Amino acid sequence: MKVVIIEDEKLSAEHLALLLKKVDVNIEIVKYIDTVKATVSLFEDGLQCDLIFMDIHLADGNCFEVFKQIELETPIIFTTAYDNYAIQAFKQNSIDYLLKPVSLQDVQFAMDKFNKQQQTANKKLFENFAKTYQQVNNQYKTRFIVKVGETIDSVQVNEIHHFETKESLSFLVSNKGKKYIIEYTLDQLEKILPPQDFFRINRKIIIHIQAIEKVQTYFNSRLTITANKLVGDSQIVSRVRVIEFKKWLDS
Repeated sequence: MKVVIIEDEKLSAEHLALLLKKVDVNIEIVKYIDTVKATVSLFEDGLQCDLIFMDIHLADGNCFEVFKQIELETPIIFTTAYDNYAIQAFKQNSIDYLLKPVSLQDVQFAMDKFNKQQQTANKKLFENFAKTYQQVNNQYKTRFIVKVGETIDSVQVNEIHHFETKESLSFLVSNKGKKYIIEYTLDQLEKILPPQDFFRINRKIIIHIQAIEKVQTYFNSRLTITANKLVGDSQIVSRVRVIEFKKWLDS
């Protein structure tokens, strides 16, 4: 891990570096900086690191002047002898706010927070990548083959109002109100339908986004939707699905 220490007191910088090595011997201090001007210049020139330890008061001014001049996306752990800058600090990419004299326990705690946040960020990044990869490479269904008497026909996904299950049977309901028996369970359909277009609002219904006319709050933290081919309980978004449903609508 590469760390930059921004500190105008040489002894404080050296003490912090010593503590960091005790926490993790693999930490590399790539740069010591003691002024606002040098900080701005070095990062504008492409200085890269994984984490910044930054003192509030530097040799030529307040460290917050840095953020007025450049945009730093690197996580920051602030160090200072003053406690009245905490709110201002946390408006930046702040992991923690350590009061001097900084102890080994303080540094260990702050680094643990940093590592946990990185793990969470990496997990989300991987999940987003996996989802994007699936959407690009996975061939979601574009149409369904249905049977009407002795006739075989196909229904495009953009012609589907919703899917429903009743008495162990699954049905495709078209925008025109035609209902066809299909040989898929709703669990199977969730995996093969384009997720940007379809959402399972409860145990019995998967609906196309274009079929939703209105969404309203409902009893017991649930939602109810208006869709012209759904009635009664079929219109209710179950409580456990409400948060994901809102995200889906907003995506």
